[in-house]
Amino acid sequence: MAGSTKVLAAILLVDLVAFGLAIGAVQSRPSARLETDERQEWTYCVYRTDAATALGGAALALVFVGQAVAAAASRCFCCGSVLRPGGARACALVLFISSWVTFVIAEACLLAGLLQSAYHTGYRKVFFQNPPDCETVRRGTFGAGAAFALFTCVLTSAYYYCFSKARIYYHRPEAAIGMTPL
Repeated sequence: MAGSTKVLAAILLVDLVAFGLAIGAVQSRPSARLETDERQEWTYCVYRTDAATALGGAALALVFVGQAVAAAASRCFCCGSVLRPGGARACALVLFISSWVTFVIAEACLLAGLLQSAYHTGYRKVFFQNPPDCETVRRGTFGAGAAFALFTCVLTSAYYYCFSKARIYYHRPEAAIGMTPL
């Protein structure tokens, strides 16, 4: 189980770093303020430089890497050698499906936050029109991505542990029809 321990440690490390980066993206989300030009004719949005885009992108990539490591090491649960029947295999199946559901949600939240963070709106409007809407990332977008990245970390690690437990020491019985002498 030494190989399994290394894979499990890699999954935990990558996913926990992704969680930390997503929390960093929550803390450094961009802000904007309205400013007017010198002639008082135009209003525009001035965005503070943000690290949220880079942190969110790195978290997005690392959550993907963690899931890819687990999928490659377990051969995506359905391919590879036969697993020992019992509770560990059933638990691995439930955790496999759950980890993929939380993975998709985490990736969607992080991608939505990444796109919102990179998109700046309302640069210029004429003074007599409504002021521009300086959109920024919603408060919970990266936070939801961070939470689901942590759920993915826990579920993927538990899945790989149960998968490893169901994989060891099981040899499929031979289903042979023999003709033995009486």
